Amino acid sequence: MTGPTFEEIAAELYAGPLEAFVSSRKARAAEADASLAPRILALRKPSIAAWVVNVFAQERAVQLGEALALARELREAQEDLDAVALAKLGRERRALTRKLAQAAGELASSRGERVTPSTLDAVEQSISAAFYDPGAAAAVASGRLSRALEPSATPDDIRDAVSGDVPELPPVSAPPADELQARRARRDAEHAVAAAEKDHTSAERELTRREEAVSELRARRDGLSEHVSDLETQLAQARADLVKVEREIPEAEQGHSEAAARAEAAADALDRARKAKDAL
Repeated sequence: MTGPTFEEIAAELYAGPLEAFVSSRKARAAEADASLAPRILALRKPSIAAWVVNVFAQERAVQLGEALALARELREAQEDLDAVALAKLGRERRALTRKLAQAAGELASSRGERVTPSTLDAVEQSISAAFYDPGAAAAVASGRLSRALEPSATPDDIRDAVSGDVPELPPVSAPPADELQARRARRDAEHAVAAAEKDHTSAERELTRREEAVSELRARRDGLSEHVSDLETQLAQARADLVKVEREIPEAEQGHSEAAARAEAAADALDRARKAKDAL
């Protein structure tokens, strides 16, 4: 009995659990024919957006196939359309790609994968590419994308983004060794740029967060400094008031003693007057 083809194995891996891709790839390579094992091990892990498209292509093949068939008919008919009809066609195409992308995102979410707005946008771009280009349509329908497609993707871009054969793409002869080396260098450079861009974005976010923290602390410092200044002014005034009060206390105490003596003398006089009155 003939075993599965490389394309069938790749399609299964590219729509399987994303977090288990590496272990599944290794297991399938161990099970496969010796001629296929190296190709299986060389499969690149798909991006999240590519994985979402692959899952949709395999689990909603009929829905996607109908949409791509409609897209093919529209491509063939648009040469005979006027500007108004073309504008209407463009709006309908965008609405359909958006609808398919939303459906793909919901399907991926139901399988436990978090689909961010940027991922959904990349999914929509890949489906849009399939609407514009037959080769991209075949790549999307294959369910073997390793990365998302752009509407402006060239045949080389599409071929590099899909694992295995894509019949609608023109065959390409093996490039010279120096061209292969240049492609690898360019791909490595693109990966390095992507990693650097990711690090740069992360660093910019961290810088913004740190700047906000510093700004908040400086504002708090200024507020506390002003508060301390007010308290120091109040403290200086309180000390001056204390000195004044301490200076006034002896005079007040002297006045109190004299008033107490007068009050005592007046009480004695009142007592004598009352006794004198009583003696009459």
